[in-house]
Amino acid sequence: MQNRMMITGAGSGLGREIALRWAREGWQLALSDVNEAGLLETLQLVRDAGGDGFTQRCDVRDYSQLTAFAQACEEKLDGIDVIVNNAGVASGGFFGELSLEDWDWQIAINLMGVVKGCKAFLPLLEKSKGKIVNVASMAALMQGPAMSNYNVAKAGVVALSESLLIELKMHEVSVHVVCPSFFQTNLLDSFRGPTPAMKAQVGKLLESSPISAADIADYIYEEIAKGEFMILPHEQGRMAWALKKQNPQLLYNEMTTMADRMRAPRVK
Repeated sequence: MQNRMMITGAGSGLGREIALRWAREGWQLALSDVNEAGLLETLQLVRDAGGDGFTQRCDVRDYSQLTAFAQACEEKLDGIDVIVNNAGVASGGFFGELSLEDWDWQIAINLMGVVKGCKAFLPLLEKSKGKIVNVASMAALMQGPAMSNYNVAKAGVVALSESLLIELKMHEVSVHVVCPSFFQTNLLDSFRGPTPAMKAQVGKLLESSPISAADIADYIYEEIAKGEFMILPHEQGRMAWALKKQNPQLLYNEMTTMADRMRAPRVK
């Protein structure tokens, strides 16, 4: 019975809801985050939901912390069956305003954190013939304006997942990539960008979402069971992706209009 899962960014938001969804099936969960208080809350909720597990503070920028986490999974759970590379941070700002430090921070966490998670846990996954679940974003597919560093990092997660899907088939390790749109989460706690207005705009989008992190966790659970590689939890996201595949220029034109609207208040 495969029932051991590792989740990064499990202290809140989508990471916590994924933990709870699998906990309801009685899974053992290895939970990590940089937010230790949030982690302990998640573990208590997991136990209340019918699962169990342990927590370990882990910064995904540090490969040695991820390998130590993998070792803890081997010692405490005798291996791992599913890894969920979910830890991420938000960012925004037009390209000219973003500093190279903004780029380094974004790539280090949102892209290289996923690369390092996959690498640290691959030996355990090859043993268990397990699954990799990488959390990207619709930003990886749509490339909305004023978030180029976030778009690039998340597009890298999709490209990594596609590469691993092909390479790991011979090892019987399956791969899935999740691309949610905006949903109600605390992602803005980590937001980094040059203008407060940008944070406010993203905040409005998060609040107006018709779908919660718990809904997304449910959808991920169902789609993994079906063996789907590309998991798009939002109906609007699925429609936008279908449109882009059919007529990319139409989408670029729409994004250009959106960028002009975002700049308009500043021009006055």
